[in-house]
Amino acid sequence: MAALTIVAVCLASIATPAQAQQSPTQVIQQSVDSLMSELEGKKDYYAQHEGELAKLVDTNMAEVADFRYIGASVMGRYFRAATPEQRSRFVTVFRKTLIDTYAKGLVTFDYQTLRVKDSEDAGRYDDQASVPMEVISTSGQTYPVNFTLRQSDGQWKVINVIVNGINLGLTFRNQFDQAMRDNNRDIDTVINNWAPAVGTDELEQGGDA
Repeated sequence: MAALTIVAVCLASIATPAQAQQSPTQVIQQSVDSLMSELEGKKDYYAQHEGELAKLVDTNMAEVADFRYIGASVMGRYFRAATPEQRSRFVTVFRKTLIDTYAKGLVTFDYQTLRVKDSEDAGRYDDQASVPMEVISTSGQTYPVNFTLRQSDGQWKVINVIVNGINLGLTFRNQFDQAMRDNNRDIDTVINNWAPAVGTDELEQGGDA
């Protein structure tokens, strides 16, 4: 299993437009159902046409993932010091990196079932919610997933994901911070060379988030 494929399956599973009247759980459930229907019997085709799958995922995720919010969160304390152009460029680079990874993960990870659990918790703030899901591989291994959604302009949008106890938002923020320190706080260099990584072993072993 390639690195980040579990993450790919989890996040691409939300790649359908969210309706304002839907609850966070309904948004995730509908999207999972749509994804499974879209990929059924087509994994071999998309494995040979990753560009098409990447475009599909990118178009759909634009409706449900708050990339600007995620990008600002990943930049962390460096966000305020960045210029508007640098902020925008990082969001673009970050988005492309994730989309390419998700597309590859969808056709490489040997998953059997994506199961949204029938529960929903309040987030840290009044406009946030948490929705749990499980990714079950063909070998029977279960990977718990937890989506954090934020209500924006009447829609629930994903702003973070925890996979098997690994907080991806925090992980990417730490990687951005380390890259800044390794490159003498040169934000342009960090953006130009951005390549987030979460190892397969790390995901399989899990964390305690």
